[in-house]
Amino acid sequence: MLLPSHSHRRPPLPRRGARGVSFGLTTAPRRAGWLVVVLLAFVFIAGALLRRASSSSRAPSHNTVYDGDRPTAAPKITIFSAPLRPPDGSPARQEQAVRSWLALPGDVSVVLLGSHPSALALAGRLGRRVTVEAAIDSSFTGTPFFHSMVARAQAADSDICVLLDAEIVLLPETVTLLQKFSRFDRDWLLVSLSRNISSLNKAREIPADKWAADSSGRGLIMAWNNPRNPLLAGVLPSFLYGRGAHNWWLTHEVLSSEMRLVFDASSLVLGVYPEDFSPSHRVGSSNSGRLLDGSWEYGVNRHLAAVYGSYCYPSPPRRDHSPMLYEVVKHSEDYMLSKAEDPTFSNFVRGKQQNVLAEVDNPWNNMNIWSSDHLLQMSYSSGTSEAANVPYSLGTLLEFVSDENRSVVLGVAGASYRDMLMSWVCRLRHLGVTNFVVCALDQETYEFSVLQGLPVFRDPMSPKNVSFDDCHFGTQCFKRVTKVKSRIVLEILRMGYNVLLSDVDVYWFHNPVKFLHSLGPATFAAQSDEYSETGPINLPRRLNSGFYYARSDRATITAMEMVVKHATKSNSSEQPSFYDVLCGKEGVNRLGDDRCLEPSTNLTIVFLDRDLFPNGAYRRLWDRRDVRSACGELGCFVIHNNWVNGRKKKLRRQMVSGLWDYDPSSRMCLQSWGDAGSFRVIGQFHVSDDMDS
Repeated sequence: MLLPSHSHRRPPLPRRGARGVSFGLTTAPRRAGWLVVVLLAFVFIAGALLRRASSSSRAPSHNTVYDGDRPTAAPKITIFSAPLRPPDGSPARQEQAVRSWLALPGDVSVVLLGSHPSALALAGRLGRRVTVEAAIDSSFTGTPFFHSMVARAQAADSDICVLLDAEIVLLPETVTLLQKFSRFDRDWLLVSLSRNISSLNKAREIPADKWAADSSGRGLIMAWNNPRNPLLAGVLPSFLYGRGAHNWWLTHEVLSSEMRLVFDASSLVLGVYPEDFSPSHRVGSSNSGRLLDGSWEYGVNRHLAAVYGSYCYPSPPRRDHSPMLYEVVKHSEDYMLSKAEDPTFSNFVRGKQQNVLAEVDNPWNNMNIWSSDHLLQMSYSSGTSEAANVPYSLGTLLEFVSDENRSVVLGVAGASYRDMLMSWVCRLRHLGVTNFVVCALDQETYEFSVLQGLPVFRDPMSPKNVSFDDCHFGTQCFKRVTKVKSRIVLEILRMGYNVLLSDVDVYWFHNPVKFLHSLGPATFAAQSDEYSETGPINLPRRLNSGFYYARSDRATITAMEMVVKHATKSNSSEQPSFYDVLCGKEGVNRLGDDRCLEPSTNLTIVFLDRDLFPNGAYRRLWDRRDVRSACGELGCFVIHNNWVNGRKKKLRRQMVSGLWDYDPSSRMCLQSWGDAGSFRVIGQFHVSDDMDS
């Protein structure tokens, strides 16, 4: 039982019922003989001694819950939620819900997760106790990632974290219960199903056991103490928030990990929502209103729930009860714990695979993704596995992501540079750059990109034998891959979009798109590969084809057609073709020290200032102790991590310099609120070769 530290009342005796022993969490005066008092005193003294030696994974008992020396100050409670945009969420209902959270008694604050302007507007209306955390990983459709949300909550300076849907109205009993549980000296997770009612005014007219619980998971309230301690013994996959499976998966895995006690408070009425949640297979629409079908996002979550943890694996022989699972019930004015044999949410914890499949209307085999050999060999009772596809054409993706000038950033990557691709993407996200698309050179990278929420497409003409470790500069693999890039750029130019082609080993300090666009039409801007600090930068073969800006105008398209045709007939990479076509053999089309003029199209080729766009050899910037500061003094927009041979050397140089923004172990972008120890450079070098999805 749990008693206030200043209480002089006798604790209630354990109550035994059909479900096991239950313990009062609040107290009331009770009459007992002197023998009972002596026995209980002995029990508490023994319990205090045992508690010091026990681990936090052991189950609570009437011997260990009470701690008379604990302070009684109200715990600091932080509520986290990610408001969803229409049609997934209702702004009016979300504001009503947040106001109910602020009306709760005690030390309660609210953190809204996400970068959408509506969250900032809501926080502005509700005062200083509501803040916005924009640094949350999201897919290109704007859907936040659940694992990033949980990681942000885990980094909170709070006694208790609460995570719930932004439309759930919390009742005052929530804080009353959390204050009781804050006195436990164990790590715990509390879950409770919210109730659905048609009107809040009818709340008191409907018996609690008659209220229906939402089965999609959006109605689940989750709260836990000691957020700096881990929730589970494993990695939380990159679930898309609000797309099913993630809440039940996390509850099950916390229970299976046996690192925290799990309290099921679903018999209590802690939260309500006034209307049915309406799961919609839609995503945030573009200005043109195109991206309307988001069913693939539900499929991503079903896949992750199936291949990570044990949520969808056959259950072991059933025990009488989990040693970590307790049900919270209310009796009179007391809260009691009873060992749960069949918890309220058991339909979601047991019979796991069937429930995952039932969460959405689409059949399982509409979306099943894999990316490693052992996953390929897994079989599911629901049917044959099929590869995943984001159901959008390249044209639709371009229309969705392009900026006001119809400019897009193009990244091209294969499996050998998958982690570097994600570091590049994380940097773009940090800078607020959303007008990018990714061309995947192989199916593995494509599927990985889908799970990471990238606007990705697969080039059907990409080379099939891309080497993992031997595809660096000068190799035959490198030559084949580079010719894909110019062909894809030409295709996008023909569709009416300007293209900034940026290799994923180009680190961005600032967004250069507006500057490059300002150079005007009939201008092709490219990075110079010249390493000498003095002299011309447009010397023969010094045009770098890994970073250039091409406008969608007649002159540029015609010139790019010439480059692609020349590269197709060449045994070299595409880079010499750019220079030989645009600047002429031996640079006969050069103008001054930093330009060329292609005579048949009248296209001007501008070699970019190397102080602003340095290559990997310029001024030996990569050898500086503080590369970021050195580049800051020059005013760099970007720095290219080239002029180094080999994948591992390239990765090492970028990681040890601190110009790295991705944690491959958690599949999340590095954030200032994150745990720096979760990703580290080991022995001057660490690269994730783990290719699991």
